[in-house]
Amino acid sequence: MAIPLYYSLRNLSTRKLTTFLTASGMALVVFVFASILMLSAGLEKTLIETGSDENVIITRKSANSEVQSGVERNQAAIIESLSDIATDSHGEALLAKELVVLISLPKRGSDKPANVVIRGIQPASLILRPQVILSEGRMPRPGSSEIMAGSSIAKRFKGGGIGETLRFAMRDWTVVGVFDAGATGFSSEIWGDATQLMQAFRRPSYSSVTFRLRESARFTEVKSKLDADPRLTVDVRRETRYYRDQSEAMAKFLRILGLSLTIIFSIGAIIGAMITMYAAVANRVSEIGTLRALGFHRSSVLAAFLLESLLLGFTGGITGLLCASFMQLITISTMNWQTFSELAFSFSLTADITWKSLLFSVLMGFIGGVFPAIRASRLKIVDALRER
Repeated sequence: MAIPLYYSLRNLSTRKLTTFLTASGMALVVFVFASILMLSAGLEKTLIETGSDENVIITRKSANSEVQSGVERNQAAIIESLSDIATDSHGEALLAKELVVLISLPKRGSDKPANVVIRGIQPASLILRPQVILSEGRMPRPGSSEIMAGSSIAKRFKGGGIGETLRFAMRDWTVVGVFDAGATGFSSEIWGDATQLMQAFRRPSYSSVTFRLRESARFTEVKSKLDADPRLTVDVRRETRYYRDQSEAMAKFLRILGLSLTIIFSIGAIIGAMITMYAAVANRVSEIGTLRALGFHRSSVLAAFLLESLLLGFTGGITGLLCASFMQLITISTMNWQTFSELAFSFSLTADITWKSLLFSVLMGFIGGVFPAIRASRLKIVDALRER
């Protein structure tokens, strides 16, 4: 004979203070667990969405990022001659030879310096990145010392707003436009004419070559062709793969950090749940004896007390996850370890994080309640009734 569900619910509601405190402890653990996973997911989402699966990016072999890469002009010309490159309505190749360098800029309000990516672009650069939209001002004129800043740069860095001036590479550069690239890494960059930036930084080679494939399914053939060319020493990757590689080191660090903190906090939460459930058993010894005398089996008593603990964990999980969901309203910035530049991104709550967080909370409830439930189920009827 099974004990009704409302029995467990009623016992939780009668111990309001202990139930609240235990559930709150579990909610805090789930909040930390979910927040760290959301932080990692937000970083990966920002970088992965920066790229397109239809685009191919070429960098120097073994270069971890565009900042460390160098593609010679003659190599760029060889790549440009590929027949698999898509063209626009005017028959122009959808290919951009770009320069990527780092400069240090002071932040608004604090004057604290941080590295910012400067990207030298060509006309095809915007076509290759349809997520980039000019939100204010105009495009920089080719051949001029004009630049446009990502929305994140314009908000957070001095001199990044429209009409302001930045000085780097021994020149004054005027910000004539601000662009919005959504939740991508491009929002944390400054763009200008590639030729002018190469002259200013005295760079003889490009950092990368990006192009769109005429047929996305032909990536493997194009990669094999470029890898087999003895004149080239380059890495050929889909743009999405390149940006996924960019996020791996930081995301892995965040996951390890989150796991370490969660283990420490969860031990405390489990001990709290265990104390609560042991106290419940101690206060209801005679009640347990009555249930056993009425014909309820040991397994029913075990299941009832275990269910209480699971409900406690689930309640804490729902509460912690709800609180963590509000973290999506926050945008933070950190250093991208691959490029050593500032990167702004938001927390991201996914279905995967949701079920993992709830499963973790229920698991805490199970571990915290299983031993008290076993003790309750093993009480002898005579001894329990004697406690009346």
